[in-house]
Amino acid sequence: MPQKNKAVFLDRDGVLNREMGDYVCRLEDFHILDNFAALKTLQDKGYLLLVATNQGGLAKGWYTEDELAKMHSKLKQTYQDHGVTITDIFYCPHHPDFTGDCDCRKPKPGLLLQGIEKYNIDPALSYFIGDRERDVEAGTKAGVKGILIDSDQPISTVLDLIA
Repeated sequence: MPQKNKAVFLDRDGVLNREMGDYVCRLEDFHILDNFAALKTLQDKGYLLLVATNQGGLAKGWYTEDELAKMHSKLKQTYQDHGVTITDIFYCPHHPDFTGDCDCRKPKPGLLLQGIEKYNIDPALSYFIGDRERDVEAGTKAGVKGILIDSDQPISTVLDLIA
């Protein structure tokens, strides 16, 4: 049986890009934070880097899947330009007030469980860095260690918490 991978899951808004109120709806408002060196360090330690983000603005009609794809493409390309590979981005397009309940909206663990299954990840060796309690809760439910940071706090400040 192949050895399982280890991963660091990352929330998007407030962790990888600047928080802009409730939702970032346009590419021109999508400002990527400088966590390049920190994520390169994690990548060099053998961690896959995966994004898990709630995108309820889709259900509300505030932006389109196409606009979201542009933001995610910019995110991946900007990190790639700094030698960092974001392996995948998992997002929940639902919002309970518009689409009802789902299994993927954090604090439920669905997004993380998708990544764990798709990339053969060992949750016990993995982490989830987020800026909200719901991120930590989703991580815990998926069996990964959640790390709470303040919005716009550099990821480098929590590197010592990751083996």
